[in-house]
Amino acid sequence: MSDLKSFVAANGDRMLQELNDLLRIPSISTLPVNASDCRHAAEWVADQLRNLDCEVELLGSDTHPVVWAKGPEVPGKPVVLAYGHYDVQPPDPLDEWETPPFEPTVRDGNLYARGATDDKGQVFAIIKAFEAVSKGGKPPVNMRFLIEGQEEMGSGVLFDLLDERPELVEADAALVADTQYYAPGIPAIEVGLRGICYGEITVRTLKGDLHSGLYGGVAPNAHETLVHLLAKLKTEKGKINIPGLYEAVKRPAKAERDAWAKLPFKEREFMRDEVGAKALTGLTRYSVFERLWGLPTLEIHGIMGGFTGEGAKTVIPAEATAKVSLRLVPNQKAKTVEKQLIKTVKQLAPTYADVSFSFIHGADPVLVDIGAKPFDLIDQAFREVEGRGIVFTRSGGSIPVVAGLAKRGAPVLLAGLGLPDDRLHAPNEKIGVDQFLNGIRVYGRFFELMAE
Repeated sequence: MSDLKSFVAANGDRMLQELNDLLRIPSISTLPVNASDCRHAAEWVADQLRNLDCEVELLGSDTHPVVWAKGPEVPGKPVVLAYGHYDVQPPDPLDEWETPPFEPTVRDGNLYARGATDDKGQVFAIIKAFEAVSKGGKPPVNMRFLIEGQEEMGSGVLFDLLDERPELVEADAALVADTQYYAPGIPAIEVGLRGICYGEITVRTLKGDLHSGLYGGVAPNAHETLVHLLAKLKTEKGKINIPGLYEAVKRPAKAERDAWAKLPFKEREFMRDEVGAKALTGLTRYSVFERLWGLPTLEIHGIMGGFTGEGAKTVIPAEATAKVSLRLVPNQKAKTVEKQLIKTVKQLAPTYADVSFSFIHGADPVLVDIGAKPFDLIDQAFREVEGRGIVFTRSGGSIPVVAGLAKRGAPVLLAGLGLPDDRLHAPNEKIGVDQFLNGIRVYGRFFELMAE
């Protein structure tokens, strides 16, 4: 333990500079123009692992490869699989960043950049922890790394790879650093993740755009039709109007809900400081935690069509598209929800409109069994570094491949370093410098405990 603390103290500045080099790479997986940047990020990560005497392969794709690495063999010791991703979300809107998203900047003890917490900073902490405990090429455990480049767009390459090579996830424990503490100083293990069904609803009402003066009042407007359709999908009080959607939902057990009620939480501060709103919405007869972690959601992410440029153009749009997603909870299936959504959209569409749904990506929800020994060991590691153990929470977010990591029986530890205000997917994303450095100590200690 003292060696880990000394290692971080002696190498902290160097490791932060290395992380900055990774954060400068705009590895945005959703944009084709950044495909070469994704490849660059994969090669950068691969070089880091080769420097730690790992055998490294780039698998599955030329542009968004999975970095697969195998550490030096340690006979008789357990296998730990580390999962993470090097791809990032688009940085828009750019004018809301205080400093450019791909120019890492430290302010007030935080490192700001796109990918700082989701997920480059977190997965790099695992890599540096492995360096810290390797001691000249002699690590305490048999380490495996599975670091992908499409997590932000559904993990398609990785899913295909694991279908062909399921042995890549054989391990005694799978460590995922892509989550967050419950609050500063309160580490958490997330035992549940919501799934996702993401796609586009497109409405066409005309053969082409029309002059709003000549045809306004009789020509059906695609934007207007789409807005009415979207409004019918969810009530103002937050209930989703998709028949059958809630039938599979199983409410979290009372013991779990009681544990959530004991977490330190101030709704007004959460609303003001994290959400940044004047009110919280949704099914208010349920607690905030249950709305965040235990119930499905429907969100509209963007609407496209017609004219949105500067100035005026008086057209009646012929076509409009909305990007939407549903977050799913345990017992729901992404494929089933997709079918339910398609059926509902077609039923709600007026007879004069052609309506379609284009599926983009999805993942089933996950509920983790926390009975395995590695959960006790990560708790001990946090106690030794942070001075307190973990709390068990869920997440409203999704990590598509988590269910796949458990296919060969490895317990999956969702033990991240982020904080609730790290603004992942938003402007001014950050990771606390101390969070990153302490995380190296936590993960290193976990590797030592696994070896014992």
